[in-house]
Amino acid sequence: MAFRLKIDESVPKSIRRIVAEQIDAAIDEVDDPDLDSHQTIHQVRKRCKKIRGVLRLVRPPMEDTYQRENAWFRDAARDLSALRDREAMIETYDMLLDSYAEQVARKDFAPIRRQLVRRRQQASNEGELRERLAGFRARMVTARERLKTWPVPKGGFKAICPGLLKTYKRGRKAMEKVYLDPTTPGFHDWRKRAKYHRYHARLLRDLWPDLMNPWRDNFEALSDLLGDDHDLAVLREALLAEPGAFGDRDRVQALVGLLDRHRGRLQEQARWLGKRCYAEPPKRFRARLKTYWQTWQAEATAAQAMAEPTLAPGA
Repeated sequence: MAFRLKIDESVPKSIRRIVAEQIDAAIDEVDDPDLDSHQTIHQVRKRCKKIRGVLRLVRPPMEDTYQRENAWFRDAARDLSALRDREAMIETYDMLLDSYAEQVARKDFAPIRRQLVRRRQQASNEGELRERLAGFRARMVTARERLKTWPVPKGGFKAICPGLLKTYKRGRKAMEKVYLDPTTPGFHDWRKRAKYHRYHARLLRDLWPDLMNPWRDNFEALSDLLGDDHDLAVLREALLAEPGAFGDRDRVQALVGLLDRHRGRLQEQARWLGKRCYAEPPKRFRARLKTYWQTWQAEATAAQAMAEPTLAPGA
């Protein structure tokens, strides 16, 4: 499975192949008896995010199709989100306590973790999960059929440039905005933009692997920082919505204080990494990637010409 555009494929062929592979993988994961429901949900939700990233690469020329299909895959994943969100809260709690292992005693906050585990168990009705996964599978089968009719634009770099640039510009703008007015929704919006651009860098990594792979890695690190921040925000909201449900209120407030401290660190790290990731003005970014694309194509053409045997005169 190659999550990238290929030199020997047109843009429409590559896009349809990549999305088909992600849909097929999601169906296989639903059908895999060796994966438990938690693992399956985690995997197939990632497939949907990747597909939505691919859609954004070719969005502007096929806006109507984008709107329909983006909503389709978004809603398919959303139907599975409740269990994953509760699982993520436990993982986030553990990450937070691990980060301050030398400064806090885990046993002091153990009642909070026990309550988080109980909440996850309450959402883990196996019959309901299998029913939801069956519904998800049916959605993927329908999407697989519709994929054949997607009006994916032709034209090489012209086909992907508007979507690539739009995602980069929106990420850059979201970063600038959130540090002028820091809000949880603002950081979450930036995270989504950074993650989609990370997928675009991965799709285009063959243009120049030595540069595009580190580019992708930096955007992955940025989206991970912002993802951890978002997970902490979700945990914070759950704790403060029902502090009494988690035991002693002073204990809850102490954990929220620790959580806020860690969010501040993550947001500060994201600030400086983001400034590096988005340092290039959009027009320069577009020109650079266009040059990479043209060089990639020209190099492949030259290599093919050199590989073809030359017939001797009169042969």
